[in-house]
Amino acid sequence: MRLLLRAVVLAAVMALGITSGTAQAAYPGPGLVTGDVTVHDPSMVRTPSGYLLYSTHDRVQTRSSPDRTAFTRLSGAFNRVPAWVYLYNPSGDIWAPDVSYHNGKYWMYYSVSTFGSNRSAIGLATSPTGLPGSWTDHGIVIRSSTSDNFNAIDPALFVDPATGRWWLTFGSHWSGIYMILIDSKTGKQSSTDSRRYHLARRPNAPNAIEAPYIVARGGYYYLFVSFDACCKGTSSTYRIMVGRSTSVTGPYVDRSGRRLLDGGGTQILGTHGNVIGPGGQSVLRDVDGDLLVYHYYDRAANGRERLGVNLIGYDAQGWPYVY
Repeated sequence: MRLLLRAVVLAAVMALGITSGTAQAAYPGPGLVTGDVTVHDPSMVRTPSGYLLYSTHDRVQTRSSPDRTAFTRLSGAFNRVPAWVYLYNPSGDIWAPDVSYHNGKYWMYYSVSTFGSNRSAIGLATSPTGLPGSWTDHGIVIRSSTSDNFNAIDPALFVDPATGRWWLTFGSHWSGIYMILIDSKTGKQSSTDSRRYHLARRPNAPNAIEAPYIVARGGYYYLFVSFDACCKGTSSTYRIMVGRSTSVTGPYVDRSGRRLLDGGGTQILGTHGNVIGPGGQSVLRDVDGDLLVYHYYDRAANGRERLGVNLIGYDAQGWPYVY
C-alpha cells in the first residue's frame, strides 16, 4: 500500500511541476504521524520490529513505531547520563543524536553543549538493540573550545557505499560544516587522517548553518543542511538546504553552481502554511525511498515543535525535492 501511495503521489507531484526550485506555496505538508511526536532534531532507524526515533533532551528521547506513523514514547536511551557530559552542559542535557546500524550494532553520535557556546563535544555510544537502557558509552569523539573557529555539535555518520569509509559530519554556526574520517572499528576519529574537511559555511550574515547530513545517490554526494534560526517557535526561520558533489570531501555546490563554502545552497523545504521553520533534519533510507525526517513548529499549536516526515524525490537533473 505504501509503495502504491508513493507512486500515486509522485505522479501528482511531477504533473504539477513541483521540484526543488519552486515557490514555497508548492511545498507539501508533512506525512501523517500520530502519538508522541513532539520532537527536536529527530533521527530515525528501521529495526526488525519497526522503527526507533531518537531526539534531543531527556537522556536522548526514544520513541518506537511499528509502521513509521504511530509513535510511542519510551524512556531515555541512557539509564544514566555519562559523567563527562556534565563538563560541557551542567544540566546533563544531550542534543541532536544520530543513530544508524552497521556491523551488527547501533551507533549513536550525540551532542553536548550549552546554547550559543562552542565549548562543545560529540560523544559515541553503541547498542546491540537500539533500545533504551542498552547503550554503552564510549566517550568523546571530537570536541571544540571557545578558542576554536568551529562547533562540535550536530553529528551525522555517513558510510560511503563506494569505498566503505566512515565519515562524521558536524558543525553549527561559527565557520560552518566540517567532516572527519572515522575508524570503523572504534567509531572514533581515524589515527591515519586527523584532518577536518571544510564542507560548507555562510561567510555573510546571517551565518547560521547546521545539522549536516550526507546521502549518496546516482554518482553524487548530497549534503543537507539547515539555514537560519531554530528553536524560536513561530518566530523560527529554519529552512532545509542542499548541495551536491562528486567527491565526499567536496566541493559541494547548489543548483546554480555556487559553492556551499561560499554561502550557496538550494532550498528544498521552508516555512509554509502551519509548518514554521523546518530543519534539524536527517535522512532515513527506507524500503520505499529516502525519507526526510525533521522538526518544525506548528502554527496551529502555538508554535509547538512537531515531527515532520516527507519522502524525497529526485528530478531529471538529479536534484532532490520533498513530496
